[in-house]
Amino acid sequence: MNDEHNDSGLSRRTYLRLSGLASVGMAGLAGCSGGGDGEGTTESGGEETTDAGGEETSGESTEQSGGSRNALELVHWWTAGGEQDALNALLEGFREEYPDVEITNNPAPGGAGSALDTVVKNRVLNQNPPSTFQIWPGKALTQYVEGNVLNDIGDSVWSQEMRDAYRQGVQDLAQPAGNYVAVPLNIHRLNNLFYNTSVVESAGVDPSSISDPGALLEAMKTVDSETDAVPMAHQVQAPWSSVQLWETIFLGYNGADAYQSAIVEGNVADHEDAVRQSLQTLKDYHEYFNDDAGSVSWDQANSKVVNGNAAFIHQGDWAAGQYKAASGFEYESDWNMVPFPGTESMYSVVTDSFVFPKNNPSPEATRKFLSYCGTVDAQERFNPVKGSIPPRTDVPTDPFGPFLQSQIEDFKNSETQPPTIAHGTAVTPDVHGNVDEAFASFNEQWNVDSAYQALANAFPN
Repeated sequence: MNDEHNDSGLSRRTYLRLSGLASVGMAGLAGCSGGGDGEGTTESGGEETTDAGGEETSGESTEQSGGSRNALELVHWWTAGGEQDALNALLEGFREEYPDVEITNNPAPGGAGSALDTVVKNRVLNQNPPSTFQIWPGKALTQYVEGNVLNDIGDSVWSQEMRDAYRQGVQDLAQPAGNYVAVPLNIHRLNNLFYNTSVVESAGVDPSSISDPGALLEAMKTVDSETDAVPMAHQVQAPWSSVQLWETIFLGYNGADAYQSAIVEGNVADHEDAVRQSLQTLKDYHEYFNDDAGSVSWDQANSKVVNGNAAFIHQGDWAAGQYKAASGFEYESDWNMVPFPGTESMYSVVTDSFVFPKNNPSPEATRKFLSYCGTVDAQERFNPVKGSIPPRTDVPTDPFGPFLQSQIEDFKNSETQPPTIAHGTAVTPDVHGNVDEAFASFNEQWNVDSAYQALANAFPN
């Protein structure tokens, strides 16, 4: 088929690839926010003006409408408290480095961040992309790379100094087709089991002694019988929390090699018993979730751990940002974590990045921002607040505090770093959407047979 161009200037192949997905947002973004008012702020010299966040108001770019080439429009989904604070810390450092760049901070929250993907695709189709937008690196970039709508930033941003400092696995995620198209800013760990120390002590449960996902179920039963607390805080309003819990249960039972084959590579039928076992365990867990799991966001569920109304929660380490922000809720004495049972040697990876869209309204400002995201200063400011560790190996660890310092050590000592499905690193967007659909249904019906079949059909092979 000829790759002819339509009236918008996009190739037909690019147009079809993106338009086929533009009406469907990807649910469950890493470090997801369930809130936010959808307003963006334009910041310059400390002054702020409000405009419509995440919404396209014109088909013209900043340059075409007479705006400044130094006006950086930043589209992201970070609107929850700790996430927003981390972004503000990042932007404060960027403004100090580049005071001439005007920042339009344009969040696209909603549905745990699912609005962002739709907003960005529509704007790409209308040749009105933002300067940059937040996205997971790895296979989540597939549609944009195949659509040829991202600039190669191997020469303009990825200096030799950056390449020497970045962890190799994260660099690989930034170049899914062999050339650099993204700048990862952080590394989150997914296979955490957080807990309220007072609740588990009251129940007589030792989290460090829980050997596998099945033993965790027994610990939940003990919490249920010995305390008034919810055994496990969780949300099922959106599917992503259950996807990430299921994939972590699978890792805990079967290990990283089976996970790679069954889930990342999509050979579900070859591992039918293992997939069914992990689904059944998740179904068993749900009997011990909070009663309002269907109407709360992840951070609202996490607050139950903070206030002592829940014993456990499985979340990425962004949950610790909420603990840090809570008054009088101290690491080790009030809360703690262990690797999810059975995954002690693993560091299940979730990362966020920024990219450089083609037809960019402010290419020089975008280059400056992406280059800054790759610096020690940016990652030292952002990650301790976000509750993540830096992808650079030379960032000082003192600002990170004891919990994140322990996570840094765990990363260094981990035997494997499996990528996540729930947060888009391990699978293409179409597969990710299929998996989310399977778990949206599972969250309502808890039917193992139907969920297994949906997962078996979720992958192209």
